[in-house]
Amino acid sequence: MTLAKVILFYRFTPLKDPEAIKVWQRNLCKSLNLTGRIIVSPHGINGTLGGNISDLKRYVKESKGYAPFNKIKFKWSDGTGQDFPKLSVKVRPELVAFGYPDEIKVDENGVVDGGVHLKPFEVDKLVSERGEDVVFFDGRNGYEAKVGKFKNAVVPSVETSRDFVKEIESGKYDHLKEKPVITYCTGGIRCEVLSAVMKKRGFKEVYQIDGGIFTYGQKYRDSSHWEGSLYTFDNRMSIEFSEKYKKIAECEKCEAPAYRFYDCPKAPCNSLNLLCENCAKKMFDEICTHPQRKYSNAELIG
Repeated sequence: MTLAKVILFYRFTPLKDPEAIKVWQRNLCKSLNLTGRIIVSPHGINGTLGGNISDLKRYVKESKGYAPFNKIKFKWSDGTGQDFPKLSVKVRPELVAFGYPDEIKVDENGVVDGGVHLKPFEVDKLVSERGEDVVFFDGRNGYEAKVGKFKNAVVPSVETSRDFVKEIESGKYDHLKEKPVITYCTGGIRCEVLSAVMKKRGFKEVYQIDGGIFTYGQKYRDSSHWEGSLYTFDNRMSIEFSEKYKKIAECEKCEAPAYRFYDCPKAPCNSLNLLCENCAKKMFDEICTHPQRKYSNAELIG
């Protein structure tokens, strides 16, 4: 019996030849029968891969053998063996598609002038010391927060990462510029960029959770400031950190408690549907009338 796992990782570091890195990474993953998605850019690498644990360990060892990637922190979680339908390795101008590739600067230490990294225990320490003055700021697409978020967090009205700069510049959040703001996202990568964007637009005290929600949830489970499920961009659709997780969403059909999205099973529909387990089972027998939404599992985000 093989043991399937999923790894989530990123590294901001200057890469002179992203195309060459793409070819190397694609060949490496194919040789190890790994599936998932990798983005390479002049700013570094971002990926989520699934496969057999021994193959993933080999991938980690080989990737860390390349000097610019030797400080990558790989986050591990349980997989199903079928978490990704195929392998995709692409070169893009940005690791996170904010639409401002020339604004973000990186060096061998990561993003230049981004938010201060906080370990999970430092997050709770800051909240304990500063109380209600601390603001959790969601750095993900708005729909992800429906199934899980930090308690009392600010959830911007965005559907994709490209909406963030316009949203930040709208003035809606100017009253937070003097407050301690903790940005957060799935694995940490979006907040590397978001925190730098916010600092450049006048936010004085900006933090980011080192390792994102994933690392925070592994430490505190459902016993601290996080509540709900963590949305994932793979076939699992969500991660729950303990059996005590709270269903904070409502089913789109019957308003019963819900904790995850479901892909419509009727081809070629690509819609995400926030449903309880009972309504999800009925999707197979119903005629598809879902509105086609522009977000899907095809976007790699951490």
